[in-house]
Amino acid sequence: MARKLYPDKWLFLSTVGLALFGLVMVYSASAITAQKENGTQFYYVAKQGMWTGIGLLVMFIAMQLDYTWLRNRRVVYGLLVITALMLLAVFGFSPINGARRWIKLSRFSIQPSEIAKLTLTIFLAYFLEQRAGEEGSLLQTFLPCAFVTGFLALLVVAEPDLGTALMLAVVFVVVIFTAGARLWHLGLAAAPALLGVAGLLVFVPWRIRRMTAFVDPWADPQGTSYQVVQSLIAIGSGGVHGLGFAQGKQKLFFLPFAHSDFIFAVIGEELGLAGALGVVLLFGLFLWRGIRTALRAPDRFGMLLSLGLVTGIVAQAMFNISVVLALVPTKGIPLPFISYGGSSLVPTLAAVGILLNISQYASVPGGSGNLERLRSLVAGAKQQRERGQLAGDARATRFG
Repeated sequence: MARKLYPDKWLFLSTVGLALFGLVMVYSASAITAQKENGTQFYYVAKQGMWTGIGLLVMFIAMQLDYTWLRNRRVVYGLLVITALMLLAVFGFSPINGARRWIKLSRFSIQPSEIAKLTLTIFLAYFLEQRAGEEGSLLQTFLPCAFVTGFLALLVVAEPDLGTALMLAVVFVVVIFTAGARLWHLGLAAAPALLGVAGLLVFVPWRIRRMTAFVDPWADPQGTSYQVVQSLIAIGSGGVHGLGFAQGKQKLFFLPFAHSDFIFAVIGEELGLAGALGVVLLFGLFLWRGIRTALRAPDRFGMLLSLGLVTGIVAQAMFNISVVLALVPTKGIPLPFISYGGSSLVPTLAAVGILLNISQYASVPGGSGNLERLRSLVAGAKQQRERGQLAGDARATRFG
């Protein structure tokens, strides 16, 4: 283990900045709705403030705990079992907006699919470290990882929540490919996965309607495409400089879920292109420092864990922004750190706490050393694939 240093200050500042900015924007996006529904404009922002405080506390605690405790077999498989049970438990609760995604307790709710992303990342990092040198093995390495990912993804799809299931798949692909998996193994898994996604799109009527709305949002602006159209109107109204903080119009009962899944549209309307780009740049800073943390991690487990955590957060952010801009079909998936809701915010900040802890252990001083480490990782993955290919050829020659 490398010596312990200070946590990455830019990773920390970008995270806190996004979380506090989200708190401000939740107030702006929800004040009128909260006043009408609950008699006070501070209803949603007060709850978000509470979850932000809890999330930051969890982040600080995770930042102080040595991340290597997550390498424990009992911890990894215990988290998998608990997460699977929670994903099954949601079906015992009544649906909200047609989906069973939450375990509802007396004063708050838990969304297990958000926890599943963190659990899957920890499992993949642990398992792939245990299989070091066998990354090219289909039976010993790839299939077990694919099975666990597929099992969690199927439970999430059944809620239904196709967007989060796709995020699980993205984390799986990035982590296992970085670890040295062979491309044809990924292709082998991609074929049935793509067929499954196509089936979910083609044979589910409301998903077909979403696809139609995506292809031509203006064909039914008062019906299926209503949410997409209102989002685009908000973004377009903002222009370069925006209408000003709290001056947006689309949040006034026009844009559904303005303070949650579509909060980026409110940002675009009120703060304009400048504000929207500022958010994207902050996520870019987070991505850069997160990848830097992965490259400087002192061990394989820390490197894969960092990469998976960063991938899950940034991929979700880019997916949410793409939905708001109508670049992909509409899916209910929150913008990390910013959207309203503790179910997403607390696990995300917990993941950042783990990242910050890993960032305290630097095995490479920086600069050109990071480049050399990246080259060595790429070269190592290439050598592992070549060894797997040679072993496959030798088996074919021996038994052919």
